Amino acid sequence: MASTLVTDFPELAHLSREDLEDLLSDPVYFQAVFHSLSYVKDLYKSQAELGLANEAIAKNNLALQQRLYDLRSETKDAFDEAKRLEARWKELEKEQKEVYQRFSPQFLLMRLRHSTTSQDEESEALATSFVQQESSLPVESGTGTPKSGRDVDDFVKEFKELRKVYHKRALWGEKWANGQVIWRED
Repeated sequence: MASTLVTDFPELAHLSREDLEDLLSDPVYFQAVFHSLSYVKDLYKSQAELGLANEAIAKNNLALQQRLYDLRSETKDAFDEAKRLEARWKELEKEQKEVYQRFSPQFLLMRLRHSTTSQDEESEALATSFVQQESSLPVESGTGTPKSGRDVDDFVKEFKELRKVYHKRALWGEKWANGQVIWRED
């Protein structure tokens, strides 16, 4: 009997027509024949092996679970620390920029100009106060020299020192304006 059934399922070739009809009508008989087929047995065997392999993998995963949770926690802590340090880095970078700005050539030139102006004003104020003090004191007869007051030598010494600093600063300002001052960035 060369039918499609026998061609597709050669294991059933030994069964008679009545056995095949019984196979279709009796679910218990069908199950018995079905489970006796070699490829069904192989399928169940493969399924059992896969189940055991999955169970072994699951046991391995469960064994690694706590370590993975610990690593996740450590990673999160490290990430949070990195973010905190990154924020701190930005703060320090800002502070550094502010500090370095005070030593930039433009800022230093501005400070030099301010200190030169301040030095000039200070020396002029000293000279003005000396002249005013001297003009208010009585003078000796005939010489035009004051009798008392600030000693002229002290005034000259102090005024000369103030002007010396002023001229040094003015000289540096001129050199800077002429491009003769070079600032190293190291």
